[in-house]
Amino acid sequence: MIIGNGAAGTTAAENLRKLDPSSEVTVVEDEAYPLYNRVALPPLLKGRVQERSVIMRKPDDHQTRGFRLLLETTAARVDAVESVVYLEDGSALPYDMLLVATGGRTRKLNLPGADLEGIYLFQTLDETKAIVERILGSKSAIALGGSYIGYELADGFAERGLRTTWIMRGPRFLWRLLDEVGGQIVDLLAADMGVEVIHDDFACEFFSNNGAVKGVSTLGGRTIEADMAAYGVGNDLNTAILEGTGVEINIGIIVDRYLRTNIPNIFAAGDVAEFFDIVIGRHNVMGTWDNSMSQGRLVARNMLGGSEVYDEVPTYVTTMFGSRLSVLGITPEVIGGLEDVLRYDITTRHYRKLFFYENRLVGAVIIGELRGRRKLVQLIRERQPVEGDREALLDL
Repeated sequence: MIIGNGAAGTTAAENLRKLDPSSEVTVVEDEAYPLYNRVALPPLLKGRVQERSVIMRKPDDHQTRGFRLLLETTAARVDAVESVVYLEDGSALPYDMLLVATGGRTRKLNLPGADLEGIYLFQTLDETKAIVERILGSKSAIALGGSYIGYELADGFAERGLRTTWIMRGPRFLWRLLDEVGGQIVDLLAADMGVEVIHDDFACEFFSNNGAVKGVSTLGGRTIEADMAAYGVGNDLNTAILEGTGVEINIGIIVDRYLRTNIPNIFAAGDVAEFFDIVIGRHNVMGTWDNSMSQGRLVARNMLGGSEVYDEVPTYVTTMFGSRLSVLGITPEVIGGLEDVLRYDITTRHYRKLFFYENRLVGAVIIGELRGRRKLVQLIRERQPVEGDREALLDL
C-alpha cells in the first residue's frame, strides 16, 4: 500500500513493480490526477508551458505499469496492529508493507477577508489553473511570503505583465539561507522585472468590492490595491494519517537511514519523511522534487527486503526573475553554525556561497550563472575534508 501518488509515491510504486513483478501495489490519492510535475507549475503560471507538459502520467499508465491507482480517494486511518488502511468510505485495504508519501500542505491565512474571491494558494495543479484564469482578467497582483512559493508567485505575476507587489514578513527573501547581500541581489532582480518588494511587513486584512479582493492593508500601515493575491506562508506536513498508530512523528514522520519508521512494515518518503541524514548525523526534512524521486527509488528496494542507506545530495534549481537560483545540500536553513565562503557581483547579479561542516563541503547557494554546479554536487557527495584554500572552490 502507498498513500500519495506524488514523486515519491509513484516512483516507489513503479519501482516495486519493476523489481518484483509479482507484487501487488495499490496507490491511494485524494487528488484527481495521476502524477504531475509540481516543479513545472511555476512555468505553467508564467505561460511558458502548457498543461499537457505538466502531466507526467496518463490515467491508464498505472495499469500498464502494473499497479492499482485510486484517485479522488482519501485514506482516513491506519491500523498498524492489523496492517490495514481504512478509506474515508469505510473500505478496508490490508497491506504487508505500507509507504506514506503524503507530502505537505500550504498553510491557509487566518486573516479578515482571506476567503474572498481572487485570493489563492499555490501548490496544486487546480490551484495553478485557477490563478492563471484570474491573471488573464487582472492588471495587478500581490504575492505574500518570503520563501520559495512567494517568489514564484511574484515572478509569475511579473512575467505575465501584472503590476506586482511582493510582501514578506522577514528582512529579505529566504532570510535563514541568504545573507544581506544575497537578499539585496534578489531584490535587484525583482526590481529589474518591475516588482515592488516590501520587507518587514505583512497583510493584516484584505478588502473587497462586491465579494472580490481589491487589495490589502498591512501591519505597517500600507494600503495596496490589487485585482488578485496569492500566498505561501509555510507548509504543514501531512502526518495525520499515522497519528495514534505508534509511529514516531515530529515535524514529519520519523524514519531511519533506510526510510523505515519505528514500526518495521511502515515506511515514509518524500517531503513528509523526517529522515536520518548521514551527512550531518541527525534527522532532516528536505522538500525537493529530486529528493522525493531518489527516496521513492530507494524505499521500493527496502520495502522488498533491502537495507540501502539514503545518501543523496538534495538539489533545487529554478528560474528567478530572469536569472537562476540553485540550492545544494545542507544549508543554514537546515543546521546552524556552518562556515562559509562567499563571492558576489552586484552589477551582474551573481552570487555564490559555499557551506562547510566539520571541514567538509556540505552545501551551496548560487544565484546567476550555475557553472560548476555538478562538480560541487560531486564534492558534497564525496564528503572528503577540504584541504587548502576553500575559496578556490568558488572558481569551479
